[in-house]
Amino acid sequence: LFSLNRLFGESVLENGSSYTFWGKGVSQGHSDAIRRIEGVVDARQYTVPIESALDQVRAGENPKLSTREKHLRECYVVAEEGADKARIEKEIKTMPNYFADYDTSVHFIDIATLKKEHGGIPHGGFVLRSGATGERGENKHLIEFSLKLDSNPEFTASVLVAYARAAYRLAQSGQSGAFSVFDIAPALLSPKSADELRREIL
Repeated sequence: LFSLNRLFGESVLENGSSYTFWGKGVSQGHSDAIRRIEGVVDARQYTVPIESALDQVRAGENPKLSTREKHLRECYVVAEEGADKARIEKEIKTMPNYFADYDTSVHFIDIATLKKEHGGIPHGGFVLRSGATGERGENKHLIEFSLKLDSNPEFTASVLVAYARAAYRLAQSGQSGAFSVFDIAPALLSPKSADELRREIL
């Protein structure tokens, strides 16, 4: 859905800038990367958008933001008894392609706290397109799409079901092959008929 909204924004506001902010939510890949460190029992990593950066985009400032200026990374780690926590924290914060380019905080907690306070897999984020129209770009516009999910896996499954429905309809019409989300007409995703969509939504 984020890719689709980037496409819509850039198609409608050709003169502008696009921004994607992830979170706040659990990054399963980053959490797994921490678990692979020696001495780690379990971990959760949250990607957190930096509010001041979001505010700049919403204000139409079109800022040039570095990776570090867009997101924070918060890590909650359960370490083995007697493990070198200083080493674990250093390995996390300096891990290339995962944490080295971000301001990262590491919190050591026990397994009971992890299960109680960090047992779910929430996620979310924002796609924004800031642009201008008019002969001199005098009219400013902002498109914003956001998600706030209690369960990222369950939401992702719902998206997959919608696209499976579209794939079935394509097959019924004799089409086959590889398609990206950009190639699928929105009406094919809906459980409603074309008549129902025109009557109820259009």
